[in-house]
Amino acid sequence: EQHSVNLSISTIVDANDSTTVSGALVVMDDISDEKRLKTTMSRYMSEDLAEQLIKSGEAKLGGKRIPASVLFSDIRSYTTITETLTAEEVVEMLNRYFEPMVDAVFRHKGTLDKYIGDAIMAVFGSPLPLDNHEWMAVQTAIEMRHRLAEFNEAWVAEDPDKYKPIRIGIGINSDEVISGNIGSSKRMEFTAIGDGVNLGSRLEGASKQYGTDIIISENTYLPCADKVWARELDYIKVKGKDQPVKVYELVGLREDPIPDEQKRIIDHYHKARHYYLDRNFPLAMAEFGQVLSIDKDNKAASLHLQRCQHWLQNPPTDDWDGSWTLTDK
Repeated sequence: EQHSVNLSISTIVDANDSTTVSGALVVMDDISDEKRLKTTMSRYMSEDLAEQLIKSGEAKLGGKRIPASVLFSDIRSYTTITETLTAEEVVEMLNRYFEPMVDAVFRHKGTLDKYIGDAIMAVFGSPLPLDNHEWMAVQTAIEMRHRLAEFNEAWVAEDPDKYKPIRIGIGINSDEVISGNIGSSKRMEFTAIGDGVNLGSRLEGASKQYGTDIIISENTYLPCADKVWARELDYIKVKGKDQPVKVYELVGLREDPIPDEQKRIIDHYHKARHYYLDRNFPLAMAEFGQVLSIDKDNKAASLHLQRCQHWLQNPPTDDWDGSWTLTDK
């Protein structure tokens, strides 16, 4: 059996004559368990974070409630992309795709919670607390967008007729989650669970309906509002949750300029939402129409036009709060 040790050797000198060495002190410290733990943890988080966790004495990872941000990402139309690939090519594609995505998570002090098929779940603020976990998660999502563009360029260039670019959807929610070792006596995993986690997953799924690549909850948006370009998309109820939540499209970081066209879309869309929530559906339709005149494929604006037509024919009740229930997971 092999062990890892720290070896320290110190000379023992005569107290009366410092030039006379009378022996040596050899100290061996068995660090096998610590090294194994660090190696294991480095698969799920950066080495720096793994070292901090071990030094903090919290490496046993017991269950606790903590504030955290949870990020889910998923490959769009995965079956269509992979149906023409061999099994080996699918594995190669996923491994090459996951590498830069997980790198982005680690760079912003996140923890890789798990892979779910072609999806990634990452947590910011667990197992160690992170004061600005919302901002770290948001920066990660933007970096994943940039890294995906680089991956697609390299991947498609290898065989343009066979390899197709990947599109992904990302959902982020910030809330209190339960974090700890969960499972059976035969197999356990460190993970986060709770309503806050479920909402993050639902937002990732909702990004398809709105035609956006990144959706964040109000809890994630508010602490970062002055640092990001965002469009307030909707006020929704997701499956399994009665309380409606405001959701936002994450357009970019304020430090990076966005095209004037994109700013006009945000402006018209926000005006349209104001009229919509005020039950002034004709004016709302006019503003959503302006969005579509700039971007004819703007799915969120098209969705709202359909809703406006619905409400004009079936006026909402007096207690209508402007929320819309999403039926899909």
